[in-house]
Amino acid sequence: MSPRRGLDLKVILETAAEIANTEGVEAITLAALAKKLHIKPPSLYNHIDGLSGLQSKLAVFGLEQLLKELTKASVGRAGDEAVQSLAEAYVSFARKQPGLYQLTLKAPKEEDTDYHAVANELVELLFGIFRAYHLNDEAAIHAVRGIRSILHGYTTLEQKGGFGLSIDLDVSLRFMIDTFLAGIKSANRK
Repeated sequence: MSPRRGLDLKVILETAAEIANTEGVEAITLAALAKKLHIKPPSLYNHIDGLSGLQSKLAVFGLEQLLKELTKASVGRAGDEAVQSLAEAYVSFARKQPGLYQLTLKAPKEEDTDYHAVANELVELLFGIFRAYHLNDEAAIHAVRGIRSILHGYTTLEQKGGFGLSIDLDVSLRFMIDTFLAGIKSANRK
C-alpha cells in the first residue's frame, strides 16, 4: 500500500500532538489519529511502527520543539537574563503544549538514538548558559539538574492545578529563578 498523498510523518506527528494537547496523551490511539487524518489506521504503518513507535517519535518531536523554543529564548542573552528567558520559554511551551510536553518526559529506550541526540543538545544548551557563572564541571551539572527540576516541578504543579492562591504565577516563577541564581552565585563564591 502506498502512502496517501500529502500524508507524511510531520503531519502525523503534528496531528498526534494536537490530540495530546487537547484531549490528553491517553487519547492518542492509532484509530483516533487515523480518524482525525481521514485515513484508515493501516495507512499509518507506512510512516510509524505502531503506537509505541508513534509515542517515541512524538517524544523526539516534542523535545525538538522545546529545544527550538529554549534556543530562541536564550540567543543573544547571557547570565541571569538568559536563565530567566529560558525559564519563561520552558513554562510557556508546557502551557501551550501540555500533552506534547508530557510526552517529552517519557524515559527513552537505550536504542532510541534520536531522542538521546536531542536530549543531549538540550542539556548542552543549559550547560552553555551556565558557563556565564564560571562553575566547575560538577557544579555545572548540579545547576543543570537544579534548573530542570525547578522548571519541571513548577510546570507539573501548575498543570495539575497545584497553585490555588491568587498570586501571579509568572511572578512566582521569576522569584524562584532569582532565588536559585542567587544560590548559585553564593555557592560559587565559596
